[in-house]
Amino acid sequence: MKYLSLKTVFFLCVITLLFSVRSFSQSHGKVKGQITTSDGAPAADVNITLKNSKYNTSTNDDGSFELTRVKANTYTLQISLTGYETSEQEINVADNETTTISLQLKVSNKELQEVVINSRKSILSKKTTYVARMPLKNLENPQVYSVVHKELLQEQIAVEIGSAIRNSPGVVPLNYPSGGFAAIFRGFAVGINSRNGMETLSGRSSVGIANVERIEILKGPSGTLFGSSASSFGGVVNLVTKKPFEASVTEIAYTGGSFGLNRLTADINTPLTKDKNVLFRLNVAVNREKSFLDYGFNNTLEFTPSITYKASEKLTFNIDAELFSTNNTKPLYPNATAASGITNPADIKLDYKKALVHDDADAKSSSAKAFVQGEYQINDSWKSTTLFSYVSENVEYSYQALPTWTSPTTVTMRATVFGPISSNYTNIQENINGEFVTGFLKHKLLTGVNYRYYSDTFSTVTTPVAPFRTIDVTTNFVPVRKKEIDDVLGNPTIRAGREEFTFSAYVSDVISIADRFSAMLSLRVDNFDRKESGTTPAYNQTSLSPKLGLVYQIVKDQISVFGNYLNGFQNLAPVNQPDGGQLILDPLYANQFEAGIKAEVFNKKLSTTISYYTITNDNAVMRYADLTYEQGGKQVSKGFDFELIANPIAGLDIIAGYAYNENKIVKSTTFQGNKAADAPENVVNFWASYKFQNKLKGIGLGFGANYVDETYMSTANTFYIPSYTILNATVFYERPNWRIGIKLNNLSNEQYWSTWGAPQAPTNFLANLTFKF
Repeated sequence: MKYLSLKTVFFLCVITLLFSVRSFSQSHGKVKGQITTSDGAPAADVNITLKNSKYNTSTNDDGSFELTRVKANTYTLQISLTGYETSEQEINVADNETTTISLQLKVSNKELQEVVINSRKSILSKKTTYVARMPLKNLENPQVYSVVHKELLQEQIAVEIGSAIRNSPGVVPLNYPSGGFAAIFRGFAVGINSRNGMETLSGRSSVGIANVERIEILKGPSGTLFGSSASSFGGVVNLVTKKPFEASVTEIAYTGGSFGLNRLTADINTPLTKDKNVLFRLNVAVNREKSFLDYGFNNTLEFTPSITYKASEKLTFNIDAELFSTNNTKPLYPNATAASGITNPADIKLDYKKALVHDDADAKSSSAKAFVQGEYQINDSWKSTTLFSYVSENVEYSYQALPTWTSPTTVTMRATVFGPISSNYTNIQENINGEFVTGFLKHKLLTGVNYRYYSDTFSTVTTPVAPFRTIDVTTNFVPVRKKEIDDVLGNPTIRAGREEFTFSAYVSDVISIADRFSAMLSLRVDNFDRKESGTTPAYNQTSLSPKLGLVYQIVKDQISVFGNYLNGFQNLAPVNQPDGGQLILDPLYANQFEAGIKAEVFNKKLSTTISYYTITNDNAVMRYADLTYEQGGKQVSKGFDFELIANPIAGLDIIAGYAYNENKIVKSTTFQGNKAADAPENVVNFWASYKFQNKLKGIGLGFGANYVDETYMSTANTFYIPSYTILNATVFYERPNWRIGIKLNNLSNEQYWSTWGAPQAPTNFLANLTFKF
C-alpha cells in the first residue's frame, strides 16, 4: 500500500477548508436556543419544530438545540414534550444571522416526574456527536452503533460496567487477570478506551460507571476517526460522562446486596456563580463487596469532579477529572494439560464456591485522568473544538496465581507478581466542524489533527521455574497465601520502559444530495514512532485508514438503507527470528464491508437496526512451532447484528438484540479452519420493563435475559467455555424525590464461567434506595 505524505494530506485539508469558506455567503439563517424547566434544569429531548416547514429537531442532554440552514422568513416555533403544555413563539430568521431564544416549559420538573415518571430520557434516543465527531442523526450515519442510557442502568441497578454493556447486541464482557476490562463483539476484544471521544486507556485499571451518562458502542473497525489505540477491529466503546447543568440538584443512593455488597454514590450539581456561567458537578462512589467464593473481595473508590465555564457567548470550557482506585483479588483462569482430559471448566471437580487463593494475595491499582475541552463557535456554520487528555494508570502490585490442571481433581500452582507499573498517555486534539453548500451539495465537514505521547515503566517479579504446590481439590486443602508466593519468587526483573509518539490528521465529509441520499468520505493518516526499548529496536510506521459510507432514506426521517467500508489498523513491533534476524512487520489492517437497514418509526416509538458485515484481516502475524514468525495469515469475521428498541404503549420499554458471528482463521500453517478465540457465535440480549400508568403509578417491573454461546479460549480449539443463559428480574417504586428498587440476578442459579473461564456468581440480589433533592 502506498501512503500519502503528511504534507499532501495537510494540503488537501487546507484546500477543502478554503472551498468551504467560500460558502459562507449562502443565504440562510440559524436558530439556536436553550430549553429549561421552570426549576432551571435543562430539558432534554424536547421537540422543536418550525410550524408549516421542514425544520425540526430535539434538545440535547443540556437542553440546547440548533437548527441550521433555515431560509429567511417569519416562523412559529413550537416546543412540546410529554407531560408539559405545548408552547409556541413567533420568531424572525434573517440571512446570515443567528436567532437565539431561551424558553422555559410551563410545568415544573417535579410535576413532570409525577406525570411521566422515569421518562427523563428516552431509551430510544441515539443522539450523539461522538460517533461521527459531528452532529449526525442515526438514520444519516452509515455506521452501526448502540447507546445505553443511565436511566436504563438505574432501572437495572447496574453497579459495574460488565452488566451495563450486555444491553448492546453481541457484546460480552471480559475481565483481564491484569485488572483491565474489555468488551467482545464482532469477534474481537476492545478495551473501554474512549471517553467523550478522547482516548482513555484502561488496560490495567478497572472502570467505574458512577459518572456515566451513557455508553456508546460503535460496531466495526473505527481507526479512521479514533486511531489504533482507542479502537479494535470490533469497534469502539465510548463512555459519555455526566456534565454540569444550570440547577442545584443532589442525588444520594445506597445499594446493598448479596456477598456483602455495600455501595454509596453521590451526584451533586450546582452553579458556582449567580449568572450561572460557572457550573460544578461531582460524582463519588464507594464500593465494598466480597466474592461468592469463600475468599475474594473487590473494593473501589471513584471521585469525578467537573466544571463548565462559559467564558463568552462563543467560548465554553469543560474541565473534568477522574480518580479511581481498586483493591481486590484477581480471578483465576484455568489452564489444562493435554493429558488431563479436561475440555472445559465444568470438567474440573473443584467446588464451584471454593477459592484456590486467599484474600491476602491481592492487587492494588489506581488511575488518574484529566480532560479539558475548549469549544469556540467561530460563526453560525463553523466550530472549533480543542481537547486535551492525560491518563495515568498505576499498578502498585498485583498477585497473579497461575493454576495448571493435570487432572479433573489435581492442580499445580505457579504465581507471579506484577508491579509497580506506571503507564502515561497524553493526547492533544483539534477538530474543526463546519457546514456549507457547493452547488446542489450540502456538506458537513470535519477536519482534525491529534498528537499522542505514551510512556511507561514496567517492573515484575519473575515467575517460579517450577510449580510450588500441588493441590488435590477433593481434600480439605488450605488456599494459597501471599507468604507462600513470596517465599518462592525470584528477584524482580525490570523490563525496559516504552516511549511512543503518534501524529494523526483526518478529514471526514458527509455530502448530502437532495434530502435523502448522503455519502461519507473519510481519511486518516497516522504516523507512529516508537523509540528503542531494551532489545526492541526503534521503528516507525505510517498507516492510511479510509472510511466510506452511503445512506439512502427510503422514508425521510424514518427508514434508511446504508452500506459502509470501514478500516482499522494496529502498529506492530519487529520480532526476533530463531536465526538471530529480525522480521520487520507492516501495520496490521482489518477491512469491513457492511450493509443494512435502520428504522425509527411510529413517531419514534420503535427503533431498529439490521446489518450484515464481513471483516477481513489478511496480513495477520503467525508464530509456528519452530518459533519462526511470518506475516500473511488471514482471519475473516462475518455475521449480522439485529437491535430492537421499542416503546409500543405508555410505560412499556423493550430492548432486544441478536448477534451472529463466525470468526475463523482461513489461512495458517497450524490453525487453518479453526475458530478464533473469544468469539461466541450467537449472543442474545433482552430487557423489558413496565411502569404502571394509573392506580399503581410509580410501580415498575422488569425482566431480562442474556445468552452467550460457547467459545474457545485459544485458536488451538482444545479448551472451550460452555454456553450460558442469565435471567434477571427487578421491581421498583419511584416518586419525584426518591426511588426504591430490588433486583434478582441469575434467577435460575445457573453455574457459568466468564470468557476466560472464571466462575460467575449464583443467584444474588441487589436493593437500591435513592434520594433526590
